[in-house]
Amino acid sequence: MPDIEIAPLRLDEVEALVELAGSIWRAHYPGIISLEQIDHMLEQRYRPALVRQYMARGDLWLAARADGALVGFAHGHPLADGDYKLDKLYVDLDWQRQGIGGALINEVAARASRRGFARLVLRVNRNNQQAIDAYLKQGFTVATIHLEDIGGGFVMDDYVMTKELP
Repeated sequence: MPDIEIAPLRLDEVEALVELAGSIWRAHYPGIISLEQIDHMLEQRYRPALVRQYMARGDLWLAARADGALVGFAHGHPLADGDYKLDKLYVDLDWQRQGIGGALINEVAARASRRGFARLVLRVNRNNQQAIDAYLKQGFTVATIHLEDIGGGFVMDDYVMTKELP
């Protein structure tokens, strides 16, 4: 297995990140949410200009690279209530179960902790058992349920999970 590098996302990788997100979502989410909702959410969250906008405002975008190729990523940012949100965490399906997701979580947690944040918060679809199990393994606990109308006739039905930082 090649060495995995976890480092900040480069601007020249934004299009590759958008392509990777689409590939992962279209392979993983059918059966959890509809294809129409997948397309709707990808359009809302993974436009190259939007990713660049988040990067410009100072959000954390981490890339996981194997032999220089993007195989996963994480996105995080501070919340108004003082928590740090792990907003996105995805690993190419061919690279899952190799510790990459955990390494991305650990790096987000370390950076958030160094900035004085005491807790990571994330949301995960309540029917995404594979991700829920992975987050539980990484020390997250379920805090509450959050329902959100995201437009287009779609709703996000999520668990809010939290993890205390050292």
